[in-house]
Parts: sequence; structure tokens; C-alpha cells
Amino acid sequence: MNAFFPGFALGFSLILAIGAQNAFVLRQGLRRDHVLAVVLTCALSDAVLIAAGVTGMGTLAGAAPWFAPMMRFGGAGFLLWYGALNLRTAWRGGSGLAAGQGAGHGLPRTLAVVLALTWLNPHVYLDTVVLIGSIAAQYDDRLAFGLGAGCASFVFFFSLGYGARLLAPLLARPGAWRALDAAIGLTMWAIAAKLIAM
Repeated sequence: MNAFFPGFALGFSLILAIGAQNAFVLRQGLRRDHVLAVVLTCALSDAVLIAAGVTGMGTLAGAAPWFAPMMRFGGAGFLLWYGALNLRTAWRGGSGLAAGQGAGHGLPRTLAVVLALTWLNPHVYLDTVVLIGSIAAQYDDRLAFGLGAGCASFVFFFSLGYGARLLAPLLARPGAWRALDAAIGLTMWAIAAKLIAM
């Protein structure tokens, strides 16, 4: 427990910041559209990356100098494109469905988007593989530290995905959905700009 709780606290604090992935999970939760598949994909992806960091794979990523720029520009390109789609939806409207009435896309497309938002984000590698991996190395029980960080991901994503329903009354009007789409699009563009400027 001396390693589990610090791992949980670190994992939770790293994932708490709003980002493209979290915004997508929130949107899916509000629509009640493939929520279980989305939150499981996010949490399991984090678990795999945390396990890689805890077992020392961060040094392997550091040995390939081409990896970081490829992920950075690939991720920025994807975020610019997906942010543009959200901003177009906000401009046109048309996303004003009542929360919970699911207007989404099929499961394969939804999973493709969430996988891209997760695995094309260079920050996820810095947070999970490098940062959590390096801090875990300072503990005698690295496995417990990694389990704590992994549990934090599961708690966070399930809370965000299923807790989004509580916001449904606030987002019952089309204007609120347009504002949410605009906020998500601008968030994705801001993250893409930061990636390009790195």
C-alpha cells in the first residue's frame, strides 16, 4: 500500500487535466453512445502504457530518436482534423440531440477515434511510460505503484464516461451541444498547437 496509493494519486493527477481524449469520453458519455467500449479502451490503453513504463520500456522509446517527432506531428495532424470536425458541427448545429439519445457513429469508427486520440498523443507516452515509469523506479514495489496508477485510470474513465449523465439536464438544448462541440474543437486545436510548438 505504501507504493499503491502514491501510484494512484500520481496517475489520477496526470489524467485529470482536460484533453482531447477526456473531451471525447465526456461527449460519448453525454450521448450514452458506446460508453463501455470507450472507457474500457482508454483505461486498458493506459494500463498497457503504464506497464511498459514500470517495466522499464521508457529507455527503449528514448533510444529511437525518430519516434517522438513522428508521434508529435502525427498527433497534431489528427487533432487539427478532428477539432475541425467538432468546430464544423458547432457552426452548423445539427448536434443538438438530447443527451442520451445517441447520435453517434458505429462502434468501429468510435473505437478508431478513441484509439487515435489515445495512441497518437505524445503526452500520453511522457505521462505514462516516462514519468510514471521513472517515479515507479524509486519504489521497492514498482508493481504496486503501477497497479495504483492503472487503477486511477479505470476509476477516472468510468467516472467520466458514466458520470457525464449527470450533466444531461444542462445539455438538453441544442445551443449547449453547440457550445460543447466548440469547446472540444478549440481544446483539440490548442493541444495541436502546443505539440507543433514543442
